[in-house]
Amino acid sequence: MWFKNLRIYRFSQPFEWTAEELEPALAERAFQPCGRQDLSQYGWVSPLGDGHDTFTHVSNGNIIICAQRQDKIVPSSVIRDAMQEKIDIIEQRDARKVYRKEKDQIKDEVLLELLPRAFTRNRRLFAYFAPKEKLLLLDTASASKAEEFLSYLRETLNGLPVIPPVSKMVPADVMTHWLKEQHAEEPFSLDRDCELGNPLDTANVIRCKGQDLDGDEIQRLLDAGKRCNKLAVVWKESIRCVINEDLSLKRLKFEDELLQQANETEAESKEQQFDQDFSVMAIELNHLCKDLFKVFGGLERGRVV
Repeated sequence: MWFKNLRIYRFSQPFEWTAEELEPALAERAFQPCGRQDLSQYGWVSPLGDGHDTFTHVSNGNIIICAQRQDKIVPSSVIRDAMQEKIDIIEQRDARKVYRKEKDQIKDEVLLELLPRAFTRNRRLFAYFAPKEKLLLLDTASASKAEEFLSYLRETLNGLPVIPPVSKMVPADVMTHWLKEQHAEEPFSLDRDCELGNPLDTANVIRCKGQDLDGDEIQRLLDAGKRCNKLAVVWKESIRCVINEDLSLKRLKFEDELLQQANETEAESKEQQFDQDFSVMAIELNHLCKDLFKVFGGLERGRVV
């Protein structure tokens, strides 16, 4: 359950839903598996896992929820071969050529025939509300998956007043300054990865992995006009991550000390262990977000990218 990535959204209005109020709303749009002719399905599941009928879990005021997407897997090569077989039959039988419009129709027919026999793939996306901090935090690196989640949540709650965080200082400028000074602002410290880009050519990117970021090579690239778009940092010696220029975080890694905190009390069940993990993780991520916003000058009120 420990988040691997983080996309952050902040509430433009106070979040007034309680877990008790969320439960029936989420239950109305609970996940249902794909039917015979469904390509995909999306819905809410219990964050505690299969066999539980609750759609929320609360710890220290933070409320975690989970969405599941199920997709039918039909390889394009299988569709292509089945299409060609039908096309060959029509062309030989009717002594004519099959053109694009009819090919599209055949493709749809083939897909409908294959769907009932297709394998399914399930993916879950966890997120939690931090009402005190006025934040909604999603465990995904993908902007499209985050928007799919938010869109479904808006439909479920009949509205969701959240916007991406926009800092008063430009993150790329700040991270570039850190690299030039070879020192990040406390409580962050530089790690060993970064991505440098040319502000005049977005395709011109240099990725440095496992690199000594205070070395001469990095300084020469910065002197040549490169800017830092992504930067690996360590927060309070507790969490490693990569900061993106949109303030999303990738490759979250919780250090052993934090993981040990979640195991100080021996859990008697999977549910108790989930609660302990979520409690420790949410407390730390909430503090991390606060420090993240601070080092970039605070947030612009109401401003949306």
